[in-house]
Amino acid sequence: MSIQSNNNKPNGGGIEIGQNTIYNIVLLIVDIVLLVFKFWLTIIQEIIKIFSTRPLEHVNGKLVLITGAGHGMGKEMALQYASLGAKVLCWDVNEQTNTQTVKEIKQAGGTAHGYICNVARREEVLELATKIQKEHGFVSIVINNAGIMPCHPLLEHTEQEIRLMYDVNVVAHFWIIQAFLPAMIERNEGNIVALSSCAGLFGLANLVPYCGTKFAVRGYMAALAEELRKQNPLSKIKFTTIYPYMIDTGLCKNPHYRFPNLMKLISPKDAAASIIEAQRQGLEEAAIPRHFVGVEKVSRIIPRKAMRLVNDFLDTGVDTDKI
Repeated sequence: MSIQSNNNKPNGGGIEIGQNTIYNIVLLIVDIVLLVFKFWLTIIQEIIKIFSTRPLEHVNGKLVLITGAGHGMGKEMALQYASLGAKVLCWDVNEQTNTQTVKEIKQAGGTAHGYICNVARREEVLELATKIQKEHGFVSIVINNAGIMPCHPLLEHTEQEIRLMYDVNVVAHFWIIQAFLPAMIERNEGNIVALSSCAGLFGLANLVPYCGTKFAVRGYMAALAEELRKQNPLSKIKFTTIYPYMIDTGLCKNPHYRFPNLMKLISPKDAAASIIEAQRQGLEEAAIPRHFVGVEKVSRIIPRKAMRLVNDFLDTGVDTDKI
């Protein structure tokens, strides 16, 4: 009796697996080719944008909320947004200075409403936000500007100082975003602007907790933008993180610099104009002056010891405010 071998029978399962493998490899190659093409196309487009004038978004008639509107950059932004036709909602913990900002806007023919709010208190923020949205409608632009800046060595900071700094400079941003972002998501429009600092790009002596808060702002804004992009690839909500250099608002009490003409203090008026331009252009990041973002990115690929030599040569920073 003869026994027939099964070795010559066609192996349908093996062929199918082989075909699937080839198909997956082809798909992977196509994906890689598309990635490379889109990657370099995007780089070329972004380089072109650097050397071209970006269109400015109109803010006329839009509701703009600014925290810390009672003085400094917050006040200047409120005045300038109002001059562009925006309706400005001024938030500040200081009733007197906030009222003065609203008064100046109205005297100049603009529209503004003042509200007293301690942004570090979540319930207070949420309650006021609900009231504002019922009374005024959709808030198109939210600017988290309020901040505090004690300047002295870490070991001289009190627990209260550090906790308050994080509450005002970082945690308050979360309460405000939680209050206003849902309406933006529902309408698929809006702008959130957060004030970080050049202290959120570079570590500085006498500003250890402050640097921590500003690096935190940089981090959460990047993460939030990515989170919304993942949730909705067609999201039109814009996030702008601002990194101002030392602004002449009184927060930076004892600045020092070796080259005053190169690293001088920036006026609140100029800083406010730069922030508004960045928001209207839809920039994701903007330093004041602008080139500081590029300097930071280049410095990350240079050995730290070498960068410290440059820092020591420039000798720019903030002295302690404790005498």
